[in-house]
Amino acid sequence: MNDPYKVLGVGKQASDAEIKKAYRKLAKKYHPDSAKDDAKAQAKFAAATSAYDLLSDKKKRKAFDSGEIDAEGNPKFQGFNPFGQGQGSASRGAGGMGSQGFRPEDIFADLFGGLRDAGPQRRSTTMQPTRGKDSQHKITIGFMDALAGTKRQIKLQSGKSVNVTVKPGIEDGQQIRLKGQGLPGSHGGAPGDAIITVHVQPHKIFTREGSTLKLDLPITLYEAAQGAKIRVPTLDGPIDLKIPALSSSGRTLRLKGKGVPADTKTSTPGDMLITLRIVLPEESSPELDKLMEDLAQAMPYQVRGTDFSNN
Repeated sequence: MNDPYKVLGVGKQASDAEIKKAYRKLAKKYHPDSAKDDAKAQAKFAAATSAYDLLSDKKKRKAFDSGEIDAEGNPKFQGFNPFGQGQGSASRGAGGMGSQGFRPEDIFADLFGGLRDAGPQRRSTTMQPTRGKDSQHKITIGFMDALAGTKRQIKLQSGKSVNVTVKPGIEDGQQIRLKGQGLPGSHGGAPGDAIITVHVQPHKIFTREGSTLKLDLPITLYEAAQGAKIRVPTLDGPIDLKIPALSSSGRTLRLKGKGVPADTKTSTPGDMLITLRIVLPEESSPELDKLMEDLAQAMPYQVRGTDFSNN
């Protein structure tokens, strides 16, 4: 730890009241309840608490000023212990109280009365190890990258850059958890995790529903009536798809195993569903009008039942 006087921003001649006032100011500014999700603030809060812990104890402060112990409270000379019991820690006694009765957690009753229970039970657990919070991150990948899997590099809140492996088949909105890469814990607590939310960009013609790949296929009126072979794209490359004659718009054809690829050796790939959409010419013509009139007279048929009648 750095010089406790510098950490608190006071001179070596500062009174106990000035030290306490300086710590109160820093604790209010950097306490986790006031500076949430801020790793730097948590580090400054921990440093201020350690500095106050040393300087609020007159025996420790005197030993530090004389060069007998360091800023961590450890003896500087082998075999020397100004406190009489291993590493200068016994003077705090049970419950973590300094020789002058100063307890950093007691200050929280004034600083965070509205946020904390200032009772003895709450104070007794204030300095317990606390797990760090999870940090939240986002990445955006392409539709095909989501199906095949990919890697992305992100920068964490700590400033560290890490490679994130995106497994094949991930869906939009799913999350990846990096254990121990979140915000640091306090008082020796474990760090939190880094949570990466994955956003998948939409594809121009494909959509996805779980392991099923979907495609709307535009066809002409005569392809729907007479049937045809049409070149259609798949993830494995284009294939010739047979359109049955008299196919109505909305009819769905299934291609087994042409959907989302298997993500493990034991799973099977999904299917591809192709929905036919009959598209008429953008402009009318005398020939089309004549053809439709002849068809209506030569081959009339009903497509709406009684449920559509105005009874």
